[in-house]
Amino acid sequence: MDSFGDLGQRFPNEAIFYPNELATSREVMMRLILPLLLIGIAWLQELLDQFLFSGSWNLPLGNGLPWWGIFTAPFSHAGFAHLLSNTLIFLPISWLVLSKSLRDYIAIWISVVLLEIPMALLWPTATHGLSGVVYGILGYLFFIGFLEKRLFSIFLSGLCLWLYGSTLVTLIPSFSPSGVSWIGHFSGFVGGVLAALTISREDKN
Repeated sequence: MDSFGDLGQRFPNEAIFYPNELATSREVMMRLILPLLLIGIAWLQELLDQFLFSGSWNLPLGNGLPWWGIFTAPFSHAGFAHLLSNTLIFLPISWLVLSKSLRDYIAIWISVVLLEIPMALLWPTATHGLSGVVYGILGYLFFIGFLEKRLFSIFLSGLCLWLYGSTLVTLIPSFSPSGVSWIGHFSGFVGGVLAALTISREDKN
């Protein structure tokens, strides 16, 4: 498996808004379209689920469920309301990360998916939805500025804390809404923080 450093060689860490490090128009377009393609997969799955399977075609991850649930669970939701709520936060925070780096965005996804493996093996309750990835992106954005100490990274962290800082309280089990997978949010958040730590260390080296 490629390290985040290898990914950095394939997807250079140019930032759209860094002076003298502007991405090409093709790279900018890719960064704009990628979150739309990913959320489009989730919407396609939900449309098929609701109209062909009456809401019964769920693809969660969990103990005793098929292993490929770690890949399908982010794109499976418990109805349009669930998917819409994730979409409204997933798109803007994805674009925030991608305004800095495509490599970092890919690293967050990899880290979140890897942390889903022990959750699938050990946690007794099945879970699905894009919110694990959402919290992974938030975890990255909350910490990357403090770790890299670069102006644009600090700006991203500050903006994210201002817009979404209130979501941190839901990582405490007693404050997590009823029926919501607290462990999915928590593992995703940890995955995002680990991605930020790894990226900041590799950039320093």
